[in-house]
Amino acid sequence: MAVPRSWRRRSAVLAALLALPVLVAAPVAADPLAPVSSGLTRLLDTVTGGTRVTALVHAADVATATDAVRSAGLTPVTSFDRIGVVAAGGTADQVRAVRRLPGVSYVESNDPLRTAASSTGTTATRSLQARTTLKDANGAPLDGRGVGVAIIDTGVNPTHPAFRAPDGSTRVVRSLKSLCADGTATNCIVDVPTTVDTDTLSLGGHGTHVTGIAAGNDLTLSDGTRVGGSAPGSKITAISTGAALLVLGTDAALNWVLEHHAAPCGAGVSPAVCPPIKVINNSYGPSGGGAFDPASATVKLQRALAAEGVVTVWANGNDGGDGSKNLSNPPGQDPTPGVLSVASYNDQGTGTRDGSVSTFSSRGLKTDPASWPDVSAPGENILSACGVTLLICTQGLQPKNGPGPLDLATYNVISGTSMAAPQITGIVAQLFQAAPSASAGDIERAIKTTAYKYVNGAPYVVNGPYTSSFDKGTGLVDVVAAATSLGARS
Repeated sequence: MAVPRSWRRRSAVLAALLALPVLVAAPVAADPLAPVSSGLTRLLDTVTGGTRVTALVHAADVATATDAVRSAGLTPVTSFDRIGVVAAGGTADQVRAVRRLPGVSYVESNDPLRTAASSTGTTATRSLQARTTLKDANGAPLDGRGVGVAIIDTGVNPTHPAFRAPDGSTRVVRSLKSLCADGTATNCIVDVPTTVDTDTLSLGGHGTHVTGIAAGNDLTLSDGTRVGGSAPGSKITAISTGAALLVLGTDAALNWVLEHHAAPCGAGVSPAVCPPIKVINNSYGPSGGGAFDPASATVKLQRALAAEGVVTVWANGNDGGDGSKNLSNPPGQDPTPGVLSVASYNDQGTGTRDGSVSTFSSRGLKTDPASWPDVSAPGENILSACGVTLLICTQGLQPKNGPGPLDLATYNVISGTSMAAPQITGIVAQLFQAAPSASAGDIERAIKTTAYKYVNGAPYVVNGPYTSSFDKGTGLVDVVAAATSLGARS
């Protein structure tokens, strides 16, 4: 996604840091080599010299660490500038060699088997439980069927196993690309065949990962890991805005949905094949948040969409904060019922409902409840659809092979409110399946009145009709409770 650089760095750094094993420093007094973590010691004792390894190289400053990494022949992956650490990939022999170089103070491993720290998020939200225990008015499981979701992002790979229909076709029913330089006209939104991967630009992978969280298929990967999005029964309209979102016309993409949501594939296509779009995911925004602008085109568009029954979902931002200033994504602060901003929750890779609000998740201004996020959803260490050659996906550092012999490294772990927002987008599809005649405001109300009040972070206080907090909103979304309140049946 054309996510601001600070968002990408925080997401990549956080994913790398949380994947690390416990560090146990070796004694250094009698050893001329830089000490290593216990995990790296075990790894180097069991692999050949040419085995590919990811290591974190420590020094007094990032320049020294970078020089050592390059001198050893390693390839930098990312750097943690403020602590003088460079993550790098290479062979086991190159990692051994970096220990001998001047200035290197410590070397540790990033254990690729530590995938228990990641999840799809659907357990903590009870989205998966809703699919297995609740039904719509026709007796069908609550998987988002009959509902269309729109994803405005870097694009999507429609042929990814996450989006394959049972007959082998794709559940991406419409693939579009924004060629808009400015304005909100829709004649610059062009069709792309649904066999073409539109998610291959400089930030390629973000859109496919986000789409997988909202609507990816339930699958078992080659190592037995279960994956899947909130609404695997829904149909997907993907609008690729390229690598410069604010320039290439995300407003034009919103406007396209406003004009076409009732029949996204055209008036002659059956809703059973291409259902109306009921929710839009927006995992992007400016770095540092900012003031809400009710006069902006974005706000006018999302208010018109809400009036026509379409929910707009926003990532709240990855700028952290302590409540002393408003760091929330501006359009997500819209008080219009049916516009939702999403904070990131850490389910600790276990699906717990008593985890923590992510440190990177943007906070609103403590004294201005209008700036607070609406709800929390898992956004930390989220496993979803990706691709081995794509930049965003390679930064995840926990690639997993897909369910088939040719589906190599098609899943990865990434963190950010970009990952929390599509949890809610898929959940909104589930809720509209449970209550097809609900308004956008009805859906927001169901989500916020039934949210689970996990206690980590700031206390909840009365905020209009809800209790909320400046860091996590009304709490962790609870799909079973929300869907039941809307009339879903067990």
